[in-house]
Amino acid sequence: IGRPDTDAWLTQKGLNEAARLWQKLDIEAGWEDALEAALRERLNALELDSLSDVARWIDSSDATTNATPKLTLFSAQRSGAALVSPPNDALYHKLRIKDSRFAPLLADMLYGVRCRDSLAQALTDRADLPPGGSFVAPQGHIVTAQSVTLFAPDSELHGVIIRQRELAQLDEHIALADAQAQEARQALDAAEEALAEAQTNEQNQRAALASQQKRCHNLELELTQLRKEAEAFAGRKAQLTRDSDEIKMLETQEAEQRETIAAEIGEAQMQLHDRMAQRESLRHTRNEADVASARGRERVRLAENAAQEARFAERSAREHLQELGRRRQSLAAQKTQQQNLLGQLSNEQQAIDWSPIEASLQQQLTVRADAEQALAEARNRLETLTSELRAAEESRLAAEHQLEPARARIGDMRVKVETSIVQEKQFAEQLDEAGADLAALPDMLKAWGRGSLNNEIDRLQKAIAALGAVNLAALEELSAAEERKTYLDKQAADLTEAMTTLENAIRQIDKETRELVQQTFDIVNSNFARLFPTLFGGGQARLVLAGEEILDSGIQVFAQPPGKRNTSIHLLSGGEKALTATALVFAIFQLNPAPFCLLDEVDAPLDDTNTVRFCNLVREMSAQTQFLFISHNKLSMEMAVQLIGITMPDPGVSRVVAVDIAEAVDLAAA
Repeated sequence: IGRPDTDAWLTQKGLNEAARLWQKLDIEAGWEDALEAALRERLNALELDSLSDVARWIDSSDATTNATPKLTLFSAQRSGAALVSPPNDALYHKLRIKDSRFAPLLADMLYGVRCRDSLAQALTDRADLPPGGSFVAPQGHIVTAQSVTLFAPDSELHGVIIRQRELAQLDEHIALADAQAQEARQALDAAEEALAEAQTNEQNQRAALASQQKRCHNLELELTQLRKEAEAFAGRKAQLTRDSDEIKMLETQEAEQRETIAAEIGEAQMQLHDRMAQRESLRHTRNEADVASARGRERVRLAENAAQEARFAERSAREHLQELGRRRQSLAAQKTQQQNLLGQLSNEQQAIDWSPIEASLQQQLTVRADAEQALAEARNRLETLTSELRAAEESRLAAEHQLEPARARIGDMRVKVETSIVQEKQFAEQLDEAGADLAALPDMLKAWGRGSLNNEIDRLQKAIAALGAVNLAALEELSAAEERKTYLDKQAADLTEAMTTLENAIRQIDKETRELVQQTFDIVNSNFARLFPTLFGGGQARLVLAGEEILDSGIQVFAQPPGKRNTSIHLLSGGEKALTATALVFAIFQLNPAPFCLLDEVDAPLDDTNTVRFCNLVREMSAQTQFLFISHNKLSMEMAVQLIGITMPDPGVSRVVAVDIAEAVDLAAA
């Protein structure tokens, strides 16, 4: 016959929620093991309303089948017997009974159990024990007149009194912490409200201050403008007075001249027809002169460039002539020496056998041919090594770009390591505050074992949960939770399906984006390779992706102006960088041209030759796009259709001056 199921028996009798004896009492610190040794399993006794119910539970079937578990039951009801006061050294006096109704029960259970401070003292005083009496030490050892029972923790109830006391203290600390937290939250809310109100007031005051400052500035501007207008009005008034006097004088003179003018009008009309004919002839001549002037300016510009190049060529020629003169003098001296030497050699030639010398000369020629061939091979190897070096440089740049994610991960790992160190210090501080024995902690953990410790935690959690009330609506809540779970499962399935659709859409978008970015990159690279030689008059340039993934890859610019072997844009001069950047911007601009393009002093670092190339490219692109450019260069201004200048005749007052080139030419001709 097996052991009965205690939990099933308690559930059957309605005792699964009954209070335990250890929940009703407490004891002085240090005597917990003594109380456990004296009560043993009775410490886990169950409370009943009346002990008379036990007789009805123990029926004949229980007795025959051994279905009754081993339990201790108690009740707070008093019997008729009088309570005998225990002696002063009884363990009963060490108790802190939470409910006075349980005092007789505990006095009965601890009858005859007296306290001694140590096992040695108990052994010394055991001769004074009455029959049935015993001494108990704080370590839990029990001494009777004829025996000694040594205490060792052999039950799951060991330490339950201490844990109950710690839980009570924790509850008090939690309540105190909750109260402090509530006060802190109230203070925080009040501080946040005050801060929000202060920020609102600050914003309002700043807005009012800004409004007042703006109004003061506007008023100052209006006052300045009014003063200038008043001064201008006073000057205008004086001018009008002078003009009025002059008009009166002119009216008198005009009256006298009218008669003379009337006679001259007829003659002037006849002369007018002749002058109109002359004007038409002069206008035609002026147009031809304008065309000739434009051609002349172009020829002058070309002549200036040619003259500058001629001056450079003349300077080089003069230096070359000087060098040739020096070489001529040197050659004349060498010629004299060679002639003298030739005479000597002619005399010696007759006495020399030339056959060994010719053989040696032929050998030297062979060696020279071999050396020239080796030199050509060395030059080829140098070109090959240069190309490999350039490829290695590009590979290094690509590798550095690929190393960036690894460096970022290393930085993250360093942050995690520092976080772990900080957490370790925090845990160590918590252990120090708790007064934990760090040296004995590993042995305690090994003694408990991870599984036993988890079981102990689970058991304590269950015991704490057992203190709560029974949830009578659990079945209804379970049904509602199942319905909720079914609803959430449907939503999860919908979300999974939507996530799959979204992932497919993301992959499709990534594919189309890569294709579009690659297409755009190829077009811009082609335009850049075409525009760069136009601006530089030769050379080559290209764009190179600095990574394998095009969506997050960088772009490097490689430019090689004519006559240079640069490998990076950083090795170019300021003007070359400006032209390279202009070529790249125009290459991007031609991908999707806009109706307008604004250029701000792009030609500032350029010389005249490069400025002319830049102007030619702008003229070519102006067929589809209107260019608005800011410039101080006269060559750039010549290609403009309309000029707009900003002047400042008076301090703080700007004025716009617009000039239409065609109208200006007509006005100048007139």
